[in-house]
Amino acid sequence: MSELIGLVVEERIATVTLARAPVNAFNADMFKTFHGILDGLAARSDWSVLHIRSGLKVFSGGADLAEISTRFSAPDKMDAAAKVTRPFQELFQRISDLPQVSLAEINGAAMGGGYELALGCDLRIAANEAKLGLPEAGLGLLPGGGGTQRLTWIAGPAVAARIILAAEAVDGKTARELGMVQWAVPRVDLEAEAKKLASRVAALHPLSLAACKVCIRLARDPERNGFASETEWTGRLLATEETQRRVADFLAGARR
Repeated sequence: MSELIGLVVEERIATVTLARAPVNAFNADMFKTFHGILDGLAARSDWSVLHIRSGLKVFSGGADLAEISTRFSAPDKMDAAAKVTRPFQELFQRISDLPQVSLAEINGAAMGGGYELALGCDLRIAANEAKLGLPEAGLGLLPGGGGTQRLTWIAGPAVAARIILAAEAVDGKTARELGMVQWAVPRVDLEAEAKKLASRVAALHPLSLAACKVCIRLARDPERNGFASETEWTGRLLATEETQRRVADFLAGARR
C-alpha cells in the first residue's frame, strides 16, 4: 500500500507489514499511513484478523526521537506533550477498539512505542530472541503511548513496575513468562506459528469474536456489568445463522 507499511488481505486475514527503515520508528507519515490503512479496512468485510508484523529485522523502535526532540523548544510544554503522546494513544486505541482480533508478530526488538503497539493488540506472539521493553525512563520520559496503562492491565502492576521503573528489556521467552506476550517461539518458527495462529482465529465466527472482545474489556470496568453483557451477547449470537450452523455441525460430529 505504501513504502512505509504494506497491506495484504487474504483468507480473512489483513496482514499489515511495517517497512520504514531502519527500525520502523513512528513519525507523522507512519501514523497517517497506518490510519489510512485502517480507514480502508473499515470499508471492507472480508477480514476478521489484523496481523501486524515487520518486514525488517526489528519489530519497531517506537517513537522517532529526532522528531520528538523538535518539541523541546516549544513554549507550551503541555501542548508539546499532547503532540508527542496523542498520536500513539489514538492509533493504538483504535487498534484495541476494533471488533476484529489484532495480532502482533514480534520478530525482533519492540521497544517503547513499538512494544506499546503490540500492547494495543489482543494477541502477541514473540520470537524467543526478540527484545521487548519500555525504556523511556532512561531518557527522562515515560511510556506515553499507553504503556503504563496497558502493561499494568495485561501483566499486572509488579511486572509493569519492573519493566518501566527499571527500564529493563527482556527477551521473548522471559516476556512470555512474565505475561507480556501470550506465546514465544524460536525465531525460525515465528512466521509459520503466527500465520497458523492468525488462520485459527480467522476461522472463528466474526461476531462471536467481537462479542468476546467487548466482554473481556468490561472485566476491567467496575462501572459496567460484564455478566449482563455476556447474557446480552449470547442472545444476539443465538439468533445468527452462523452460530446455529456451527453448533449443529459440532453436534453432528459428536454423534458420529
